Amino acid sequence: MVKVVTAEPIEGYRLKVLLSNGKQGTFDVTPYLDKGVFLEFKDREYFRSVKAAFGGVMWPHEQDFSAETIEFELQQEDRSNPSLQRTAYNADGYLFVACGLLL
Repeated sequence: MVKVVTAEPIEGYRLKVLLSNGKQGTFDVTPYLDKGVFLEFKDREYFRSVKAAFGGVMWPHEQDFSAETIEFELQQEDRSNPSLQRTAYNADGYLFVACGLLL
């Protein structure tokens, strides 16, 4: 079972994440900002209070994301092809988006 090892807030409501399976990249929280309990993330200081906890990530008022959600939506850099800026992998590790190209 995959777990979040580290989570660091970066620009644009994103988290730089390292998973226990070695995958690393960014998790974009922007799509959740207007949803119920996640409204509090609009306070950037509060958003920066994120911690890796219980296998996922968590904030002080108990908002959280599971490692599975993060892994599914994780955006990784493709270092093998510099013309591709980002790639995304599903929970099984299969590439499903690469800047509009199917690899």
